[in-house]
Amino acid sequence: VGAASLAAVMEKNSSLTSLILHNNNIGDVGAASLAAVLEKNSFLTSLILLHNNIGDAGAASFAAAIEKNSSLTN
Repeated sequence: VGAASLAAVMEKNSSLTSLILHNNNIGDVGAASLAAVLEKNSFLTSLILLHNNIGDAGAASFAAAIEKNSSLTN
């Protein structure tokens, strides 16, 4: 629920450039929500997701999103 809410805000925000989400237990479902936004987001340059219980499915969601994202550098 938290990551999905954050993703909804990120869709409308054009000033957020860095997001650090350590230890938030985002999981695969939350990762998929964030990844869907990253496909279209062109402002975020840094995303740090250490220790969030993201498994293979969540990693695959991010991998697909990163292929389409041109702004992430870190």
